[in-house]
Amino acid sequence: MSVMSPTVARFEYVLTGADETFLWRRDDYPWERNVWNFHPEVEIHYISNASGVLLAGDHVGAFTPGHISLIGSNLPHDWVTPLGPDERIPGRDIVIQFLPSKLEQASAFLPELAGLRDFFIRAQRGLSFKGRAREKAEALILDMEFQTGSARLSTFLSLLSLLRDTDEVDTLSSEAYVPDLSYGSLEALQQVFADIFANLSEDIRLPDMARMVGMSDSSFSRFFKKNSGNSFTDHVNKLRIWKAGQLLTDTSLPVTDICFEVGYRNLSNFNRMFLRHHNLTPTRYRKLSTNRRIVPLPQTGSDQMSTRSV
Repeated sequence: MSVMSPTVARFEYVLTGADETFLWRRDDYPWERNVWNFHPEVEIHYISNASGVLLAGDHVGAFTPGHISLIGSNLPHDWVTPLGPDERIPGRDIVIQFLPSKLEQASAFLPELAGLRDFFIRAQRGLSFKGRAREKAEALILDMEFQTGSARLSTFLSLLSLLRDTDEVDTLSSEAYVPDLSYGSLEALQQVFADIFANLSEDIRLPDMARMVGMSDSSFSRFFKKNSGNSFTDHVNKLRIWKAGQLLTDTSLPVTDICFEVGYRNLSNFNRMFLRHHNLTPTRYRKLSTNRRIVPLPQTGSDQMSTRSV
């Protein structure tokens, strides 16, 4: 299984019509903008029919169908679903993008919008929604596909109010995350991300990644930590444990085989790392997920990935 992921990161240009407050778009996956990217627009992102891993600032965490997140201005992000060659997922993403400044300017005439400023500040770290708030937001996002004009705008404002006021929300990236948003830095990091994803079962070595982007080992280590928010080793381990969880849920492979499939060469080390991230052994995780009782918890910054049973 490989990950279809372009190797060039970019500043994303979001083109909103002169007669539009926001952009609403449904995308297949993958397509040319499915890369580690950033933009000044705030983005509400809905995943309709796939699972995978969300990278948002220094957050590395799983997403499942129905996932809704809000990504603030200039927070680098990407949603990655592992695919085989020539695979495609129709309509995986619904994306809503808008400039917060438009709404802040409108608040001078519409006082009800004034409370959005603090919400957009919170959104700069990325937010993920759950529970009834997520369900209500999903319905509003889907309704907008068939609306136009003032009806669509009214639904959009209702969506923002819902997301602003709910406490059924998790913060994604840490306050400490301050990336270098230059094109060269993001391009190099995307190359490394793509190579890690494509080779999780292999021996992934920092010196090899450093050489690939033309840096010394020490410079690359500092560069990776600053721009991903995680150490190189922590980032690789988080992705390996995420993939292990996916294999435990979706396949009947023995735990020993999964250990080697995700790049660990020692079963006890794999078990220890899995327990550290999920507070569950791989066997227990599989049992709960088989019973459909596993609930992934979004993580903040470099915190460990975890789950809770319900």
